[in-house]
Amino acid sequence: MKRILLYIVTIFLTLLSTLSKAQTAMQLSGPDCNNVNHDLFAELDAGKAVVVYFFMDNCNVCPPPATNIQKMVNNILVNYPGMVTAYALPYNNVPTCAQTAAWVTSNSLYLYAPYDSGAVQVAHYGGFGMPTVVLLGGSDHRTLFKTKAYLDSDTTIMRDSILALFAAGPSSLTNYLNANDISIFPNPSSNATGISVSLLKTTNLSMELCDINGKTIETICQIQNASGCIVQQLSTAAYTSGHYFIKINTNGKIYFRKLEISH
Repeated sequence: MKRILLYIVTIFLTLLSTLSKAQTAMQLSGPDCNNVNHDLFAELDAGKAVVVYFFMDNCNVCPPPATNIQKMVNNILVNYPGMVTAYALPYNNVPTCAQTAAWVTSNSLYLYAPYDSGAVQVAHYGGFGMPTVVLLGGSDHRTLFKTKAYLDSDTTIMRDSILALFAAGPSSLTNYLNANDISIFPNPSSNATGISVSLLKTTNLSMELCDINGKTIETICQIQNASGCIVQQLSTAAYTSGHYFIKINTNGKIYFRKLEISH
C-alpha cells in the first residue's frame, strides 16, 4: 500500500513539475533557417512579446491563423515598433530548414523567423494541434496564452494580452521617467526637432530615431548618469517625409513616441 501511495505521489509531483515548466518559455536561440541569429530569452528580457507558432507542413488550415496574427501584430507595431517578434516551427523534426523557410516565404509570413525541428519545443508547451500557438512575455518568461485549436477570437485575446503586457511594463524595472513628460516639438518636423524628457531620478539615457519597423537609423544621444530635464536636438532635413519613432531608453525601460517628418 505504501509503495502504491509513493508511486501515486511521485507521478503527481512529476506531472505538477511538467505543468509548471510548461508555463514558462523554452529557450530558442542561434541562427534561424535564413541564418539570422535570435535569442528568445533576450527578447523577453527586453520587454518584447513573442509568438511561437507550430505548424504541420502541407496543412491547409495552418497558414490563415498565422496571417491573422501577423496582421494583428502589425497594428500593434505602429505604436510599439520592434516590440513583438515571432517564430515558426514544424511540430516534428521531419521538415528540413529549407522547407520551413519555404513555408514561411510562400505564405508571406515575413513576421516569423523560421526554425526546423520543433518536436521538443511543442512537447514542452503541452502537445500539438493544428496549429499550436504560444504567446510569451515578461522578464519571468511566462506563457501569456496558448492553444492547440486556434479560433479567430484568439487573435483578440492575444492582442489584449500583448497590450496589457506593454501597459504594465517590466515589473523589475524602476520608473526613471514620467511617460507624460516627453515632448517632441515641432512635430511634424521639416528641418529639425527637439526632444525633451524630465527624469525622475538619475539614469543612463539614450535616444534613437527609428523607422516604422523599429529599426534604429540614428543614435541621437547616449548619456551616462543623466538627471533633471534633458533636451536634445535632431536634424530631420536629410530624412524623407514619413512616419518615424523616437525611442527613449532609461536603464532598460523603453518608451516610443511618434515623429512625423514633412518637407
